[in-house]
Amino acid sequence: MVDFVTGASVFAIDVLSRVVHVGTAMALVGGSLFMAVILLPSLGVLTEQSRQDLVGSVRDRWRRFVHGGIGLFVVSGFYNYFRAMPSHKGDGLYHALVGIKVLLAMVVFFLATVMVGRSSNFNSLRVNPGKTLRLMLFLSLVIIFISGFVKVRGN
Repeated sequence: MVDFVTGASVFAIDVLSRVVHVGTAMALVGGSLFMAVILLPSLGVLTEQSRQDLVGSVRDRWRRFVHGGIGLFVVSGFYNYFRAMPSHKGDGLYHALVGIKVLLAMVVFFLATVMVGRSSNFNSLRVNPGKTLRLMLFLSLVIIFISGFVKVRGN
């Protein structure tokens, strides 16, 4: 009985971790896509002061999602990876691709943090937010492709 309960608990945590990871990706990538293709082009019809007010308000609200989402990604990602490791022992391609995925994710996390940040050191990345958002979205798409490939290719 104890093994069944333990197994069911681990399964529930596995499912929850996967849902958190994918759900966080949906929210953050979707939010970035919204900003790149809907919000930024719409800012052109506003006065400079209205534009600054709106961008500041969006940045303040989005910051909480970005920081919380990065935390959820890291925790659920490491959990998912450590749970998958026994199935991929000696699988160099799997580990290489997941390593690339993690490195790309770190770049996206950095850019996302810069975009919602206040440091003047990174104003050059915020001057043309569309360019930075497009780079983030491209890298996110590469991460999604890698994720899909390693998930369906088998062991």
